[in-house]
Formats: sequence, structure tokens, C-alpha cells
Amino acid sequence: MIKRGVALFFLSIFNLALLSGQEIYTAERYLEMVSEHYGSIRDYEAAVEIRSGGSSMSGSASYLSPAFLRIDFTRPANQVILFNGDALTIYLPEFRAVLNQPLNQSRRSGAGGAGIASAQGLTLLRRNYVPSFVTGPNPEPLDSDSSERVVKLRLTRRSVSEGFREIILSINPNTRLIRRIEGRTIADSEIRFDFTNIRTNVGIPETRFAYDSPPLASMYNNFMFRDSD
Repeated sequence: MIKRGVALFFLSIFNLALLSGQEIYTAERYLEMVSEHYGSIRDYEAAVEIRSGGSSMSGSASYLSPAFLRIDFTRPANQVILFNGDALTIYLPEFRAVLNQPLNQSRRSGAGGAGIASAQGLTLLRRNYVPSFVTGPNPEPLDSDSSERVVKLRLTRRSVSEGFREIILSINPNTRLIRRIEGRTIADSEIRFDFTNIRTNVGIPETRFAYDSPPLASMYNNFMFRDSD
């Protein structure tokens, strides 16, 4: 029994020695590292798929630091979502309608879930949500039947004023880029953003985020909020 106890003691010391050579990350520290990495990214392009309820949309996303985001959709064809840091513009080709909404500082985080995948979006998340690992710091399958592995963070809102009750970030452990964002709204609906084929620092010009409305489109301003809000 004494020999067994001694062996277990030395095994514990050996395990501690191994762990001392590795940095053990908390969920808060891991989210901070992801945020720091996005802070080093000037721009990126990615294929994006958005699912909400039984519907899905897909297209290509372009991001330029600090707050430019554009999504050009292939499904529905020709639909555009554009955020230039100050205003949100949505073109709905089905209705030939352009929706414009200026956003003040307090509303910019609501410009769209895709905006979370940026240094500015992650800074807001760290301020307004409490992170924890879904199962632990080790990579796990993206889906139950997937060979792709990610680190999953669960973010729980600090205040009831936040638009999402809960957000789950699935992060590529090698690149520290966000692979998937899943959000549950205050109305208990779910929305998911999948990012694939991500290319960073490709030299996207600011002119990509200038939008010329189709000549026959109708314009609708302040479609999200009343002027008095």
C-alpha cells in the first residue's frame, strides 16, 4: 500500500510538471485571445450561410476594420446587407426596396450577428456577456457527425437589454477564427451564422462598402426604430 501511495504521489507530481509547461486557459482568457487575434486582422472575406427557423440564406461576406461589413447574397440572389460603421443598409430585390437605418453607438452591436466576427464585435461581447466553455477547453466536433473540431464558448448576457439571451461561438483552435455563431434571441428564436473559406488580410478597398441603390428601388428610412427611440 505504501509503494502504491508513493507511486501515485510521483505520478501526480509528474502530471503537474507536464501541466506547468502548458498555459491553462479560462474561457474568459480564451475569448480575449480570439479578440486579440481579430484585432490584428485588417480585413477578411468568407463564404457565409445564415439559418433562422426553417429558412436559410447564403452569400459572401467582406469585412474591413474597424466596422465595415458587407454580405452579397446568392440566395436570395442579389440581396445585399451593408454596414459602414454608422448605418445599416439592406437591399431586398424581391420588393425592389432599400432599407436604411442610422445606428448610434448603443445600437451598433445589433447591426447583425455576422458583425460579432470582428474585433469591435468581440470587444462588445466581452463587455456584455459572461463566457464559459460548453464542455471544456479541448476541441470537440462542430456537429455530432462532423470530423471538423472546434472550441465552443457559451456567452451568457449580463443584462436583459442585450438582444441575444445566449451566444455560442465555435472557434477553429488553429487559426482562432470564428467558424460558427449561434444566437438565441429574447423571443427564443435561434439564428446561426456559418463562416467557411475564410481569407484574411487580402487588401479589401473601402470602396467595396459604398452602395449605389438600383435606380427603380424604393427607399425606406428608419425602418427599425422610430426617430424618438
